[in-house]
Amino acid sequence: MRRSPLVVVLAAVTLALAACGGGSDDGAGPDTGGQPDKVNAGVIAILDVAPIYLGKQKGFFSNRNIDLTLTTAQGGAAILPAVLSGQYQFGFSNTISLLLAKSQNAPVKVVSNGNNSTGVDGKDFAGLFVKADSPVRSPKDLAGKTVAANTLKNIVETSVRASVRKDGGDAAAVKFTELPFPEQVAALQAGRVDAIFVVEPFQQTAVAAKARKIASSYVDAAPDLTVAMYFTSQQLISSNADLVTRFTEAMKESLAYADAHPEEVREVLGTYTKIPPEVRDALVLPKWPADVNRQSVEALADLAVTDGLLTQKPDVAALLP
Repeated sequence: MRRSPLVVVLAAVTLALAACGGGSDDGAGPDTGGQPDKVNAGVIAILDVAPIYLGKQKGFFSNRNIDLTLTTAQGGAAILPAVLSGQYQFGFSNTISLLLAKSQNAPVKVVSNGNNSTGVDGKDFAGLFVKADSPVRSPKDLAGKTVAANTLKNIVETSVRASVRKDGGDAAAVKFTELPFPEQVAALQAGRVDAIFVVEPFQQTAVAAKARKIASSYVDAAPDLTVAMYFTSQQLISSNADLVTRFTEAMKESLAYADAHPEEVREVLGTYTKIPPEVRDALVLPKWPADVNRQSVEALADLAVTDGLLTQKPDVAALLP
C-alpha cells in the first residue's frame, strides 16, 4: 500500500522522540506552585469542535486549573505530529487518522470523545451529494465514478465506500480526488467530479445549489459513528497524568453541555468561524456524547482494513481510554 504523507510524518516524529528519550518539554509539567497549567490544544475551525470552545467560554477548563489555548490547524495530518512533538498537549483528529497513527505504533492515546453522527439517515451533519440531474441515482452507481474528498485515505473514503457497499455496489471501484470542502460544490456543478462528500456548513451550500443527497455515509459506516476524538501523547500521560485527567473531565462536561444547549453551540460558532448567523441557524448539528462509541471505532478499523487503508487492524483497545 502506498504510504500517505501522514504516515511518513508520524514515522519521522516517532523516531525522533525515541532518539531523544521521549520528546521535547511539553510545557505542561506537574503543577508545583498553584499556577494554572498552560495547555495548547490543536483543533480545526469546524463545527465539530464547538464543545471545546463552549467549554472554555463556560469555565469548565479554568475551573480545573487549566489555562487553555486553542490553536487551529488545517487538519489532523498537522495536529498529530504536533501533539507527538509536544507543540500541542492535546489534539483533535478524525477516527481513521488516529487508527492509522496507532497502526504505525505512534505513541498516541485518546482521552475524550469528539463528535458523532446523528445516526439518522438523511438528517446527518454530513452527506454524499450529486448534481440534481446526475445519472447517479444511488451510491452503487458511483462504481467507476469520482468522488471529491477533503483528504485522501481517510474517513471520507471509508464512509463513502461503506455507502456503496451497503447499496450493493463495487466499493473498490470508486475513485477519489482530493479537494478542499469550500471548493467541492463548484467542482460538482462544473462536472469536474461526479459526487462530493461534505460536512456542515458546506452541506448547506450543497443544498442551496440544489445538489441531491444520495447517502448519509457516516450513518452507513456504523450506528452512532464516533467521527473524531481528542487525544494526547503517551509522554504527557507519563509526565502529568493529573493534567490529562482534568482535561478529560473538562471535555466530558463540555460535550454534555453542548449536546444539551444547541442554541449556544450555534452562538459560539460565530466566535471562531465565519459562518453567518442565518447559515448557523440552518445547520444540522452532530451529536456530542461524553463517551466514545467503541463499537463504531472497531467497525471503522475493520472497514479501513477491508478498503486497504490499513494493512492490519490496530490495537483499538490500546488507543481508546
